[in-house]
Amino acid sequence: MSFPYPKSRFTSLSEAAYARLRAMVESGELGPGSPLREVHLAQTLEMSRTPVREALRRLEAEGFVDNVPRQGMMVAELDRHRVVELYDFLEVLECTAARNTAMHATPAEIETLEEYIRQEAEILDQPAALSALNAKFHGIFYRGARNHYLYKAVHTVRDAIFLLGKSTLAHPGRGPRAHVEHMLIVEAVRNRDPEGAYRAMQAHVQATKRVRLLIVDQRDEEA
Repeated sequence: MSFPYPKSRFTSLSEAAYARLRAMVESGELGPGSPLREVHLAQTLEMSRTPVREALRRLEAEGFVDNVPRQGMMVAELDRHRVVELYDFLEVLECTAARNTAMHATPAEIETLEEYIRQEAEILDQPAALSALNAKFHGIFYRGARNHYLYKAVHTVRDAIFLLGKSTLAHPGRGPRAHVEHMLIVEAVRNRDPEGAYRAMQAHVQATKRVRLLIVDQRDEEA
């Protein structure tokens, strides 16, 4: 596998290795519990073992990689209980962000949300593209909330979610349903309805959590 983008984009090879390994986990190419062997990863990333080792240490420090005795390094795996905790906390943060955005969003931000909705409608059968657009969509709320601490907290939680692998938008039927949920959120923001935005985001996050738990339960049954 060749490196998907120029290494010159990064300040060091370890930074390039870190970015690529994160992308592999987020895409599901390296799923929860996958072994992380330096030699194999160095060959895959077409670089020496040193930057790969440095990238793995950084990922371990951030909680994305576990160093298991007698097994070595592997992608961290969140059990069902931790998934529930993660989404419960995400619900608090994203609902608050939606409420604040309904109060503080600029006309340009609302226009951007509406444009994302239009783009979504054209790619409902493309999970990868939907996932990328979904990140931009939610990013508007993190900025629109106008709360520095919320912005930092929600990104910490979002970073943890990438450990779960593929987006829930890849689950059958989830894309169209999420699109409808997004439309309701944007409608509330457009109407400057903070509580409506809160409730719409709450329904959205809870629906996403239900799909994620279905995926986790299926994974555990197959293990």
